[in-house]
Order: sequence, then structure tokens, then C-alpha cells
Amino acid sequence: MTITPVLLCGGSGTRLWPLSRKSYPKQFVPLLGDETLFQASARRLSGDGFGAPLIVTNSDFRFIVTEQLSAAGIDPGAILIEPSARNTAPAILAAAEFALTRDPDALLLVAPSDHVVPDAAAFRAAVEAGVPAARDGRIVTFGIEPAYAETGYGYLELSGKPEPLTAAPLRHFVEKPDRSTAEAMVKSGRFLWNAGIFLFTARSLITAAAEHAPDLVEPVRAAVTGAKPDLGFLRLDPGAWATCRDVSIDYAVMERADNLVVVPYTAGWSDLGGWDAVWRQTPRDADGVGTSGAATAIGCTDTLLRSEADGVELVGIGLANVIAVAMPDAVLVADMSRAQDVKLAVAALRAKGAKQAEAFPKDHRPWGWFETLVLAERFQVKRILVHPGQSLSLQSHVHRAEHWIVVAGTAKVTIDEDVKLLSENQSVYIPLGAIHRLENPGKVPVVMIEVQTGTYLGEDDIIRYEDIYARQ
Repeated sequence: MTITPVLLCGGSGTRLWPLSRKSYPKQFVPLLGDETLFQASARRLSGDGFGAPLIVTNSDFRFIVTEQLSAAGIDPGAILIEPSARNTAPAILAAAEFALTRDPDALLLVAPSDHVVPDAAAFRAAVEAGVPAARDGRIVTFGIEPAYAETGYGYLELSGKPEPLTAAPLRHFVEKPDRSTAEAMVKSGRFLWNAGIFLFTARSLITAAAEHAPDLVEPVRAAVTGAKPDLGFLRLDPGAWATCRDVSIDYAVMERADNLVVVPYTAGWSDLGGWDAVWRQTPRDADGVGTSGAATAIGCTDTLLRSEADGVELVGIGLANVIAVAMPDAVLVADMSRAQDVKLAVAALRAKGAKQAEAFPKDHRPWGWFETLVLAERFQVKRILVHPGQSLSLQSHVHRAEHWIVVAGTAKVTIDEDVKLLSENQSVYIPLGAIHRLENPGKVPVVMIEVQTGTYLGEDDIIRYEDIYARQ
């Protein structure tokens, strides 16, 4: 039986700020190596025995999802767009309802897209061990063998010590414990970390939801039934979706269901729930120091140093148990023991109106991305990258004029009735109010420097006339 992976791609990414932000959360960032967590998750759940993945995400991330899947060489089975955030229960139930319309015996493996699983083969073996129970109508969850007494995870309690690759009945869920409770649970050997990964038939999940969260079933089903195609995506009906309760799948269904079994997984896992978790997954020297990018450690111990900005050298001297992450627009320095408090920094920045709280330095768009190099009174300088075959909207501005200088590739430029090709080192001026568009007709990315001048330089100073991405 083919397993359909369901990858959940929401989240705001506050605990790995400043590299992960609301506009570009951790699953889309290459935290460990060149591949993003989302790409690694999709690749791990592909190949023999797996069908095309079903992605559940939101409107802001839909083009990032398609771009990263394409780069990984993976074609999605479908991408469901949530009109608004409603937590994991409605999202997973929507995936089950959609899968049921395609296959009455659909077998789904639901997984977050931001976890690290170094041994893909061992994970596949655990999934295969759970298939018979899932086919038999049970809901299978996967418990992680605890590497230490973690207080940031929920736990799964079994009646006895878990056996490798064996599905065992779940005794009950345990909420995030305090330190002493966590230590006692790990010592007992009967508890596993709750990874939030589930295997079930679509029919079994819908039946369980009807019994334990009946208020969710009809609005989710209506949202799926009323879904509309949108540029290759399937946008769930916003009216029906708005009536769904905001609730996690654990609370709504799993903690109440009596047909859950647990398959233990022992080969290494992390949800990268904080910079301390990233430090554990980062190659470290004999002093426990992990570095990334242009980072230098002198006399440091048990420390993580990451420079995520071109041209920024990050140097640590005599540091112990410290996290330091440098971005072009923000720097985090924290004690390792306070890793879970990074979300407090995000809240404080949001309260003072700092754009760094949520906005990523590179603003990712369907056609590529841009970043601001200089912003001052009455002028702004941006670097813009447009992917091959992509196009910005046909637009005009009320408050600014623009100068474009092509530094790589060949751009097709429209200014009112004039259409021309610009190659490297050529430039063009777009007067205030002119209707214009930038396209990349070639096979390599176009990189351009844009200089804006005017009385107002905000991104909302734009009038769109045509847009291949159907944006307003």
C-alpha cells in the first residue's frame, strides 16, 4: 500500500529568531547544510512506498513551497492553502478529507516539515513497522527515545519498556514536564518524546474526529468541498474554514482516542525547537564550539556562533554556554540555558514596532526575492533576483521613480509602450507614474540593482494592472 506523506508547513518560527521569522520560518531555512528542513522532510518521505506529498500551508508560503520542492526534484500531489491559521487539528483533518476524495483506502503519514531525522532508512523502517496497525484501523504515533530529560517536549507513556520496531498500546499523553519529573520519566524507560508524527488511514482519522471532535468535521468537510483551484494550488473555502475551532490534533483527537499505538524510534531526532537544539545538531570541536559562516571562536566552550550575513565577521572571545547569531539586520546573543526565551525577544521587538520581529531581510516573492541594501530619506537601494521564466506584475507607482541596473542575466523591460531587452551592465529609468514590468525570458537568474527615489518608498505604493500570480 502506498503511503501519502502529509507535510505541515505553517508556524511562525519565533524560537530560532533572527534566522527564522514569521515571513520565512525555520522549515524554509538551510539550518543544517545546504538543504532546508522542508526539502529534507519531503525527500525523506519520497521514493519506494511513498506517493506524491500532500502539502498543507498558507497563502504567504505557497510559492516558497513550490520553489523548494522544484529545487529538490519533487512533484507535490496537491498543495492545500489554509485561509487562516487554525492549528493542527483542522489542517490534518482537511488533508484526510481531501485524500479520501481520491482514494477511499488512503494511508497518510502526517509529519511536521521542520524536524531533523538524520537516519532516513531507520525512520522508514519505523514507519513500515506501523503500517499493519494503521491498515487495521489504528492510529499510529511515533515516540522518540529520549536522549536526555527535555522539559520542552510532551511525552508518551507506555505500559512497559518499548520494543524496537514494535507497535505498543499508548497508555496516555503527558504534557511538558518540569525538570525533576522529566528526569524520573526518562529513568523509568517507559516514556518517549512525542514527535507529533502520525500514520493512519484517512477513514480512521475522520471516524476518530467524528467521535471526539464532532464540531470540526462538518466545517472542515465544507472547506474541502468548497475549495477552489488557484494557480495550481487548492484554496480551502474561507467561509467554512473560519468557523473551525483553533485546536491541536493532540488535544482534539489523539488524547481522547482509545485506538492509538506507539512505534518507538531510536535513531536520532530533533524538532530544532531552540538554538540549543541547533547547537546539539551542529558539528562541534573538542571544546563544544560549533560555528557557521564567517564565525571565529577564541577560547570559547560549549558555544554556538553563526554569521548569516555576507561580509559580517562574528568573533567570540572567552565565551561559555553562549548563542550568538548575526544577521544583516539583527544580532542575537543569549545564554544557552535561556534558548527557549528567544520568543520573548520577538515579542519585545514586536511591541516596539521593529520590523525585524517578523520580516526576513530577503523578501521572498513568487518570482524570486529582493533585499534592501540602503534605506534613507527619499531613496532606497535594493538587490532583486528574478528566476528564469518569471515576471513581476505590470505596475505603476504614485510616489517614486526607479532606476534599474542589470548586473547578471538578461531582463525584458516594459515601460509604457516601450519594450526592450537589457543585458549585463545596462540600465533604464522608470519615471514616476509609468506603467512598467520586469521579466526574465532567459534560462539564468536576472540580478538587478534598483534605486528608488521619491517622497514615499513603502511596498504598498503599487498599482497592479496584470499579474500572473493573481495577486491583488
